[in-house]
Order: sequence, then C-alpha cells, then structure tokens
Amino acid sequence: MRKWKTHTPEGAFDLLEHACARKRGVEDKITRVYRASGYFEVQTPTFEFYDVFADESGDIDQGSMMKFFDRNGRILVLRPDFTTPIARLCATKYADAVFPKRLSYTGSAFRDGDGGASAGAVQKEFTQAGIELIGQSSPDADAEVIAVTIRALLSCGLEEFQIDIGQAEFFKGIMEQTGLDDDMTERMRRLIDKKSFVAVGELADGYQIDKELKSLILELPNLFGGIEVVERIKTKPLGSRAKRALDNLMEIYRILADYGFEKYVSIDLGMVQGLNYYTGVIVKGFTYGVGFPVCGGGRYDNLIGDYGKGLPATGVAIGIERVISALCHKANAVEEEAFDLPAVHTLVCFGEARETAFKIAEGLRGSGLCVEMWLGGGGAEEYAARRGIGGIVRVKDAETIEIVNLRDGETTETTLSGLLGGDGV
Repeated sequence: MRKWKTHTPEGAFDLLEHACARKRGVEDKITRVYRASGYFEVQTPTFEFYDVFADESGDIDQGSMMKFFDRNGRILVLRPDFTTPIARLCATKYADAVFPKRLSYTGSAFRDGDGGASAGAVQKEFTQAGIELIGQSSPDADAEVIAVTIRALLSCGLEEFQIDIGQAEFFKGIMEQTGLDDDMTERMRRLIDKKSFVAVGELADGYQIDKELKSLILELPNLFGGIEVVERIKTKPLGSRAKRALDNLMEIYRILADYGFEKYVSIDLGMVQGLNYYTGVIVKGFTYGVGFPVCGGGRYDNLIGDYGKGLPATGVAIGIERVISALCHKANAVEEEAFDLPAVHTLVCFGEARETAFKIAEGLRGSGLCVEMWLGGGGAEEYAARRGIGGIVRVKDAETIEIVNLRDGETTETTLSGLLGGDGV
C-alpha cells in the first residue's frame, strides 16, 4: 500500500545541495539585474481559482493545468505561469497605482506534460523568473524588457544566445488581407508555427488568394534573420495593419541596437504562436545545449482588461532550469567549472570550552566564512578531508586555540583575541 513512499511523482525532482546552490545562484544573479533596472518583486499564490486561467484566448493549454478542488468544491489550479496572476493582481490591487509599473517574480510554475524541460526530462514543476512592464505601450517598453532579459542572461554566464523577435499583428494583418475565416486562419497559424512547409502550401492552394500574398504566406516559415528580412518584406503588397507591425518591429530592433544588443537579436516573422494572447512583439530566446527556448514572452495589451482594468503590458520570463542546462552544456564544452558550489571553510572543534567555541564560530561567520561545528568525538580530520573543508580550529580552553591548515598540514597556536581581534569579537 505504500510502494510510492520513497518516490517522487513523475515530473517532480529532488535537488541536492550543490544543485540547489547552483539554482539559487542563477536566480540571485537574475534578480539583481531586475532590481537594478527598477523591477521589484511581487508574489502571487501558488494556486488560484481555475477561473483566473479559464479564458480560451490565454496562452496556456487548458489540458496542461494541474487542477484540484477546495473544500467547497471549487476548482483550483496550481499556477501554470506568472503573467496571468500578475495581470489579475494589477487589475485588482493597483487601481490607484502610478503607472508605468515595473514588476518581477521568481518561483515555481506547474504544468502537466508541459515543455518546461531540462536534461531530457519533462518537469511538471519548473522555475520561472521574469519581468512585466505594466501601463506602457511603446516600442521603448518592449525593447526595455528584452534588454533587461539579455542583461539577466549575460549575468548568469551565458554568452552565446539569440533572442528572436516576431510580431503578432504582422500575421493577423496578412490573414486579414486573405479574407480567410477565423477557423482557417487558426489552421494556417498552426501549420506555420510547426514550420510545415508542404501543408502550408496545400492549404493556401485551396483558396483564392492573391498570388503575391500566397507567395508571402508560403515564405513565412523561412522569414528569419537580421533586420534586412523586414526591409525586404516591406516591399511586398502589404496592408496597413501588417506594415504597422513591421514598422513597430524595426523600431524595437533599432532601440535594442542603441542598447548595444543587436548581436543577440534576430527577426522571425514566422513566429505565430499564441496570437489570441499576444498583441504585438513576441519574444523567444535560444542557446546551445537546450532543446527549448530559455526565455519567452511579448506584448499582451488585452489580458489585464479581462480582470477589470484595461492596461497595456509587456514582459519576458526566463526558464531557470533551462538556463542551468545551457550553463552545464557550456561548462562541459570548455571543461571548466561554471558555478561556485557551496564549501565549508572551517570546522570548529571543542572539548570543555563550548562557550568560547561558539563565540569563535560566530566571529568567523561574521567575517564571511562558512563554519561548521564538530559535534562528534574523534575523526574530525577525516570528516574535514572528505568534505573538502580547508581548516580546523581546535578550542583547547578559553584562551588556547589551535589552527590546522588542511591544505598544507601546517599547525599554529593563537588566542581568542588573536583570532578574532583585540576585543575577542
């Protein structure tokens, strides 16, 4: 009856101390970049009412949500992402706030069978860190969240990555020109998103679409590269909606170039996912060693209005596990350790002088060292050697202290005041 007692559920994983330290280190670096740019952290509940995410126009597959019931029979959902709860928060808690509002978050999200994957395994619980710029509708706002994301990735140690930017309105504008109904437009979108070249052509052949427009639709899956892609497509017979989308994309690119980040940015006009959700720029980030985007997001001007207060918004989320997977790939590639893993600097041993030992330990910790107390009898040297601890402090009595450097075997004696300073603290 208890055969699962020693197992974790599918898609859930334990993190041992080194892996956990690595993860916290990445999160801390990203969070510092966010704070430095004025994005301050908020927290939303780990679970919410299903109604918060039930809108079919959302960017989350309804079937991937992990649902359960409260005691009153209401459907609850483990948070599948952060943007939607933050949209609810902005509409309900910031009614009188000064906008624009810059918000950040870090925490676990949950999806059943989602691609929150790393190292070849599907994670049903995964960590996201991201930012949302609320109340500002401009290319400068979109460029800012992308630039902050680039700085955050660089702070983690990633150097070779690419941020692809697309435009939801570009595809919508082209489909508006074709006259296709909503069902056919959605079918076309799915095929283009999958880069299904033949199927896109077969579907286009079944309708009376302008020859040049049909050629452009067939070309969409291959429309990626530098800013020259947009410049070339602007010569095509586009309607005003599609042209405005391209102008917006070019302006965002120019702003990112002013940031000095153009080398990290490319254009992808075939990026057409989540068009019921995104209303402008769409963002995906890729790097070596990871089969999924390490970050993603875009502009979603209609979402907050669903919760009672219409506000434009844009944001990007970073997948922490995916970044770590990319860093591990990089570390293996260059055969060097890319992370500062936890280390104990000193082991304090004592006999009868317990009070003095505690004082020494706290004094050393106050100077920035990681210090363990030896609570056993003999065997301290063997334990320290196996743990990679650099030195042992033996407290013989209230004033006599022996220091053993385990790196070179040198032993010295000192006093409490000599170790911690003239006042013994």
